Amino acid sequence: MMTWLITLDRFVPVRFLTLSTCVLMAAGGALAWHLDAGVLGPWLAVLGVAGTWVGVRDLRQTRHSVLRNYPVIGHLRFWLEFIRPEIRQYFIESDHEASPFSRQQRSLVYQRAKGESDKRPFGTQVDVHAEGHEWINHSLVPTTLDSHDFRVLIGGPNCLQPYSASVFNISAMSFGALSAHAILALNGGAKKGGFMHDTGEGSISAYHRTPGGDLVWEIGSGYFGCRDAQGRFSEEKFVANATSAQVKLIEIKLSQGAKPGHGGVLPGPKVTPEIAETRGVAVGEDCVSPAAHTEFGTPVELLLFLSRLRRLSGGKPVGFKLCIGHPWEWFAICKAMLETGLTPDFIVVDGAEGGTGAAPLEFSDHVGAPLQEGLLLVHNTLVGLNLRDRIRLGASGKIVSAFDIARAMALGADWCNSARGFMFALGCIQAQHCHTGACPTGVATQDAQRQQALVVPDKIERVARYHRNTLHALQELVQAAGLRHPGEITAAHIVRRVANDQVRLLRNQLCFLEPGELLAAARGEADWPHNVYRVYWPVARADSFQPADGVDPQPHRPVGTLPRRIVPLQPVSVPAPTR
Repeated sequence: MMTWLITLDRFVPVRFLTLSTCVLMAAGGALAWHLDAGVLGPWLAVLGVAGTWVGVRDLRQTRHSVLRNYPVIGHLRFWLEFIRPEIRQYFIESDHEASPFSRQQRSLVYQRAKGESDKRPFGTQVDVHAEGHEWINHSLVPTTLDSHDFRVLIGGPNCLQPYSASVFNISAMSFGALSAHAILALNGGAKKGGFMHDTGEGSISAYHRTPGGDLVWEIGSGYFGCRDAQGRFSEEKFVANATSAQVKLIEIKLSQGAKPGHGGVLPGPKVTPEIAETRGVAVGEDCVSPAAHTEFGTPVELLLFLSRLRRLSGGKPVGFKLCIGHPWEWFAICKAMLETGLTPDFIVVDGAEGGTGAAPLEFSDHVGAPLQEGLLLVHNTLVGLNLRDRIRLGASGKIVSAFDIARAMALGADWCNSARGFMFALGCIQAQHCHTGACPTGVATQDAQRQQALVVPDKIERVARYHRNTLHALQELVQAAGLRHPGEITAAHIVRRVANDQVRLLRNQLCFLEPGELLAAARGEADWPHNVYRVYWPVARADSFQPADGVDPQPHRPVGTLPRRIVPLQPVSVPAPTR
């Protein structure tokens, strides 16, 4: 700091300079106004008085230390903090810096949604020598496919109404989290493009029904849309919705990537008549989603509940969604499948990197398994138990491009869901005001005026185009790899750089089980294929989500050693499918 400024600060603290200037402006403006010295005087007086009033209020308030020490000028700090995300997004971050989605990822969705060229000139901007960079191996004899409309049939041996689904669909986003206009546009796009739209746990609103697009009805712990006055499951209300021709799949949400293991509350003031009618709750009262379900408390009860829902729905595909947490809980569900012979028609694995709604920072950043680890564990376990051919797997978690789809399918997915990708297609600019009600594009708000910015007919076209153009890009990847369907993509097709001078196929980098391998290990006929099975499979129980009595699932022992006590397993076998 300059010497004269230091001297001035001793007598008139510089931090009060703005307030002092406002006082002088008020006095000078008032004098000029009194002397009728021109039109500038009144304006200076008004601005000076306003600034002085703000400064005095800042000195008297007790909430913000910055404003008490820096009256008037201190507000600049809060304003700059408010616009920091926009400044960073538009002027500072690079095209490939993901926070959570990079500019290149968002631009790709915008271009495909608008039908503009998504080509890139002058070569890649990606550092292909960076650790973690991945690519798909191509063939010298590429195929030629007639269509990009890749489908997968969802429905196990006990399903009477299997559904032919697109391999790319809209992930769970509830009405209430998204605006009515957003729901109308998403479902209209799904109808136009022939793909499915997950309702989210907020149930089926009038805005889901109007366009007529295929629905996945997600049922969470609040049982919205199928609950009685006490908040418990109601068969009568479930049947009324589940038997609708528009509902193609029924999905029980066990946990989600955004905040696994965490319930939620929609405050009473936000429970509008429309939301109350959709969810089956009272207007103006807090709408609670418990952290756990009340209709089942054990793995066997979960499977019995799924079987009950399949029967009540007339034989439609029924499954569940989860983000992987404790491995023994997932293994417990698998043991219940083996013991009862009951299996879900599908499982959706949600990665911890997913999530459109607001969540506590600790849950967003540090709870739940990422998609790669969660999907691989679920796929491998089902393969190792000879159950994989009875159960379809969906994957969700930061999937927006054709390569994202191809990579997930290489890890075991049969289809992929995207939430934020389709939000971008609607016009979302990643302002990250989703939880404030002040969404600048009308996507994530219940404000009627803000919603008007989202013109439904235009956005329906964008949603359909994004889906179509992304699958067209997937078609080109499949053709380049010499394949005929994305379901043929395996971990042997994807290459990852693990060091500056080393690359590996995902098949060699990650662990993949062979059919029946886990069954053989459980019978003692083979080694455990991975330490996660060695440690956690023996303590998992079909009759409880808790580990076996007296067994510490995470004992304090060197990595790789066995638990102190292991409950012996009886030989298990998979019952023959009944059709």
